[in-house]
Amino acid sequence: MGIIKKYTSIPLPYRVGVAFLLGVAFGLVLWYYDMANGSNLGERVATYISPFGAVLVRMLKMVVIPIVFFSLIVGSSGLSPKKLGRVGGKVILWYIFTSFVAAMIGVSIAMFVHPGQGVAVDVEKLGSSMGEGGPSITPPSGLTDLILKMFTNPFEALANGEFLPIIVFALLFGLAARVLLDHTQNETEKKQIQSILDFAAGANSVMFRIVSWILEYFPIGVFSLAVVNFGLYGPSIIGPYLKAVLGVISGIVIMIFIVYSILVSVFLKENPIDFFKRAKEVMITSFFTRSSAATLPVTIKTAIESFKVKKELAEFSLPVGATINMNGVCIHLPMWAVFAADVFNIDLTISSLAIVIITTVLSAIGAGGVPGGSLMLLFIVLGTLGLEPSQIAIIVALALGVNPLIDMFETMNNVTGDLCCTYIVAKKENMLE
Repeated sequence: MGIIKKYTSIPLPYRVGVAFLLGVAFGLVLWYYDMANGSNLGERVATYISPFGAVLVRMLKMVVIPIVFFSLIVGSSGLSPKKLGRVGGKVILWYIFTSFVAAMIGVSIAMFVHPGQGVAVDVEKLGSSMGEGGPSITPPSGLTDLILKMFTNPFEALANGEFLPIIVFALLFGLAARVLLDHTQNETEKKQIQSILDFAAGANSVMFRIVSWILEYFPIGVFSLAVVNFGLYGPSIIGPYLKAVLGVISGIVIMIFIVYSILVSVFLKENPIDFFKRAKEVMITSFFTRSSAATLPVTIKTAIESFKVKKELAEFSLPVGATINMNGVCIHLPMWAVFAADVFNIDLTISSLAIVIITTVLSAIGAGGVPGGSLMLLFIVLGTLGLEPSQIAIIVALALGVNPLIDMFETMNNVTGDLCCTYIVAKKENMLE
């Protein structure tokens, strides 16, 4: 028990990082041994060890729909049009605007670096080791098709594994429930609607607990996936890994220090350096917690005390931002979408890139501020490319090892964006103390 307690006391990113590096080292040893001796030891080891990684991928797939569905119902039902007013509406518009900017930056950098070029993945060999099956998802052929798909029967979407209609339905369900609560005079109806929302909130909390258990399994799954990936493909995969990681981090640096700086300079006529000095505690805390929700108390405190944002705005805008404003995720997800397109030779047209951007922004709303939430959303974005389940599993498996590092940067981006948008609205609407 003492060893387990000591192990769990180590921060999860360190455990995952060490597991990934050990898996890489072990996998490379197997690969070099096979190259030197003409054997297939790597494939034989992968047969036995890959189920541990496949379990992690399947666990993530298991929770992605419930997490997104219940998070969106809870989040959208909290946006009361009656209480929202003009100020609240502006906050939401700023969050959506910056999310689209982030997604466009993510796509632009991904198309510039093409992280998956040169990776030759044997889908049969690696896909079968992931143990994935089921129907493939037919991608929308254009923006018109995308709009039509958004309004599919939600039960049909659940059966077919189509995420986008589920996202749209959850948003509409939550908003409709809130409108009814605000306007109905029937007390019985109010209680019924509130009980549904209470159930969704409770289910959301339960899903977060399940995710926390899955996160504890991460080191084992990541070790397994790293051994399989590097044991089968050797050092040839290191370059694409670095391109993907550095591409995401570069996009986040651009978003934080260039885009937010421009917004502060242009709309507030203030020195961005002063903004970052006041926001540094929030940025540091979010970097190490890897959770927008966990950083929320510090974010609200900083907004009120350092930025002099009125309490009523800070306590509305920042919790909403922690739920729906995922700018870091919007940079992260397109990188792996382009990575997948490179690996599986999918031609990305302007239309398909627009679909990736729109899907990224909509799915990011359901990230819910949970550590590693972007990994679950990766299933949604990759589904728009029409990949087979086994192909999606391969890309997710490749993304898992480096996710804790990327997650730190993207969470810092998310929280900094919450603070920036809130401060802009507060100053424009004379809501500073």
